[in-house]
Formats: sequence, C-alpha cells, structure tokens
Amino acid sequence: MNALLLILKISVTVVLVASIAEALVLSWRNGWRSYDWKAAGVSVFDFLVREYPLRWLLPLAFWTGAMDWFYAHRLFTLPMDHWTGWAACFIGQEFCYYWYHRAAHRVRWFWCTHAIHHSPNQLNLSAAYRFGWTGRLTGTLAFFMLAPLLGMPPRVILLMLTLNLLYQFWIHATWIPRLGPLEWVLNTPSAHRVHHASNLEYLDGNYGGVLIVFDRLFGTYIPERADLPCRYGLVNPVTTHNILEIEFGQWRALFRDLASARSVRAFVGYLVKPPGWKPDGPGDTTEELRQRAALQAVPAGQPAVATDFLPVQYKELS
Repeated sequence: MNALLLILKISVTVVLVASIAEALVLSWRNGWRSYDWKAAGVSVFDFLVREYPLRWLLPLAFWTGAMDWFYAHRLFTLPMDHWTGWAACFIGQEFCYYWYHRAAHRVRWFWCTHAIHHSPNQLNLSAAYRFGWTGRLTGTLAFFMLAPLLGMPPRVILLMLTLNLLYQFWIHATWIPRLGPLEWVLNTPSAHRVHHASNLEYLDGNYGGVLIVFDRLFGTYIPERADLPCRYGLVNPVTTHNILEIEFGQWRALFRDLASARSVRAFVGYLVKPPGWKPDGPGDTTEELRQRAALQAVPAGQPAVATDFLPVQYKELS
C-alpha cells in the first residue's frame, strides 16, 4: 500500500513531463504547427486547477463518508490479507467504473463534465488529464457505492480508481499500434482511440478502464477499423481555446434547455436522457443520428435496413 501511495505522489510530475516530451517529439517529427500547443495548455491549466485549489475547495468528505457508511453495513468481509481480496477489489472497481463511464456518456447531467475530456480535437497524452472541474459536484462517486457494500474497503477502492485513471494516461497515444491478444482483455490505445472518436460508427463504445472485458460482455465494444480513421473531438467540435467556455459551455446549454422545459417530463429528460435528446421531436442522440444516416444510405427501391452505422456486434446480429 505504501509503495502504491508513493507512486501516486510522483505521478503528477511524471504525467506532465511525459506529455511534454510527446509534444516535443511529435512537433519535431510532424512540424510545430501540427501539434495543438494551445489545447495542451488548456489541459495543463485544467489539471493544475483541479489538482490543487479545487482539491482543497471541493473535498470528497461527503462521498467518502457515504462509502464508509456502506462499508460499515457491508454484506461480506473480504480477506484483504490475501491476494483474492485485492483481486475482488480490482474487479469490483472496474465494474463500477464501467457503469460510471457509460453513464457519463449516456446521461446528460454527467456528460456536461465528461464532455470536457472529449473536447480536444487532437488525441495525445495531454488530453488524458483534461477532466473538467465539476466532477466532484455531480456525484460520480455514487457509482462506486456498491463496492464497499460488498465488502471492499473504501480506501482500497479509491486507491484502485486513482491507479485506473493513471493507467489510462498512456492509452491516449495515437502512435501505439494494436497490441494483438491484449486487445481481448485490456483497454488499449487502439480501443481508446475509438472511444475518443466522433465518427458516427465509433460513438458510445469502449467504456472500460483497465479492462475491456465488460464492454465485450455488455455489447459496447467497438474495434478500431483500418478503413476508418478516427476523427477526434466532439460531434460538434469545440473550436475555442477559451478555458471558461470549454469548462462551462455544456452546463450553460443544459441550463438553457432546463429553463425552456414546458413539462416535468421535459425537465427530467434534459437531465437524465442522452446528450442530444429533445422532448418534442427528432433529436441528435447517437441512436437518432445513426437511424437518419442509415436511411440516407439506403439506395432507391431498397428496404430501409442498413447497418453501416452500427457497431460490429450489432451488424453480426442483423
């Protein structure tokens, strides 16, 4: 445990140095204008504000207190003096992370924060630590309450969650190829490139942290295709480097929609439905975008059935 805590203490410096080194190498190889240094600066600023003043101003006392309460009323007690207890905590944390990450894309309330991570139009190591400033306010740790209820110590779960995010740093690289059999088990750079892509074919897939097995189990795995290069950023790209617009633009749009709601259904829908949902007509959710694209792709006189814009696992079932 002490060794892991020491790793976390030095990880801030390692992450920043590694991302700067990558930026220098990529700029030297591809030309200085090929690398978005302004976007990297936004990511560094986001990171430093979140790690220092916000860590003090927005403590996790409420959520950690809730985890301690669930642990005090746990259904089981895991043997943390044996490797099986640690393995159970790892799997449990990965399971909780998968569902948090899936909700972060499929529930607009959580997406307003998570969209900041997807806002860079280039995928590189600096994008890995652009997380946004409002995560502690939105209740993301609520997804991890199951773990202490099942006997997983809160301190261990939070430590493994931090290691999970640290693991994901290196998979934000575009220059690392597919890793063969590891693609079946681990979240790799290839799998994560798909996750960050805004191509319609790639949307809403590969939510895993360290493992990709839950994506395969729950039908959200989408493989990277050699014939379809990833286009990074949001579906509606962010073209500004204004830090306040990047941090709070999604929230402003949400509050504007909430103010315009004319029913309880619309108000709640704006909060919990997927991004792009509209209460009174066709919206721009992933499903609706794919349906429209599929209809447009159908040749004249053919049945309106197309799978070009569906993940591979759905194509195989159609």
